[in-house]
Amino acid sequence: MAKKEEKKSTLKLQPLGDRVVIEREESESVTAGGIVLPDSAKDKPARGKIVSVGDGRLLKNGTRIPLQVKVGNRVLFSSYAGETFKLGDEELVLMREEDILAVIG
Repeated sequence: MAKKEEKKSTLKLQPLGDRVVIEREESESVTAGGIVLPDSAKDKPARGKIVSVGDGRLLKNGTRIPLQVKVGNRVLFSSYAGETFKLGDEELVLMREEDILAVIG
């Protein structure tokens, strides 16, 4: 089985406030029983890797609370959370930190 090569993004994207940009993990293309799934039958995975984070949440008094997550964290999130968009050839998700359910250790 060939390893897929890591792609490094040359595009710079800085989310604002308490938002993060996540790159979704690839969905499984073969079931446990060996059935090959077409793209239309695959569920979008609800996990991914954080590629960019904002400065933190701005409080009413003007101070910022830093985010609990950082670039490189693998996270779980609701499959309907955030906004999906394409930047170059990458499909990314922009969401608030509060939409992240857990950090995968």
